[in-house]
Amino acid sequence: MADVTPLILLTRPLADAEGFATMLANMGIAAEVEISPIVEIVPTEVHVDLTDITGVIFSSRNAVAAVDGYDLPAWCVGEATAAAAGAKGWRAAAADGDADSLYARVLADAPQGPLLHIRGEVARGDLAGRLTKVGIQTREVVVYRQTAHPLSERAKTALMRENPVIVPFFSPRAARQFAEQGPFHAPLHVVVMSEAVQAALGELPVETVVLAGKKEAKAMANAVARLLDAG
Repeated sequence: MADVTPLILLTRPLADAEGFATMLANMGIAAEVEISPIVEIVPTEVHVDLTDITGVIFSSRNAVAAVDGYDLPAWCVGEATAAAAGAKGWRAAAADGDADSLYARVLADAPQGPLLHIRGEVARGDLAGRLTKVGIQTREVVVYRQTAHPLSERAKTALMRENPVIVPFFSPRAARQFAEQGPFHAPLHVVVMSEAVQAALGELPVETVVLAGKKEAKAMANAVARLLDAG
């Protein structure tokens, strides 16, 4: 990495980006941070009917935020989502950060349905269909939409300079949307949550790709710190 302190560009939805920026600051990372969400979370305001539901599935913290808490089992995609659900009164259990591990966790616990998958408009893994197919009746409800946004003018300016930029990507969709707005002049150093996220970058030129050790925000932050230390 160039002998210049890089900019850290956060493209997550605003609340998630602000939370990640706070995590970086609490770790003592003093690099400049620019927040430019390329996805906006828009609640659908749909009524969530829990009649006869024996438990729920959350594949994001945004889904947790969109509904009231209840004293029911809640299978959550990862630790952060489980913490958010537990704080609202759900009996939360965490999977390992992706749709496949979430499916496996529900399957291992073998609950009696029906379950309700509370999710965003764009979701991976067809959890409701897969669980229903193996005998755990699962319905689904979309409680928010993910609306794409272009990068801000400040972010575009930073990406066209010669100074390096570190960009953490938490989902294939975000990586794909970012790549579609390139190419960029700045040397890019990216942190990805999974190989699927890396693949979504396509042919976007990057200097460095770092795969987080786990599919969670803390691991992503640690990977950003390693990139900075390596500079």
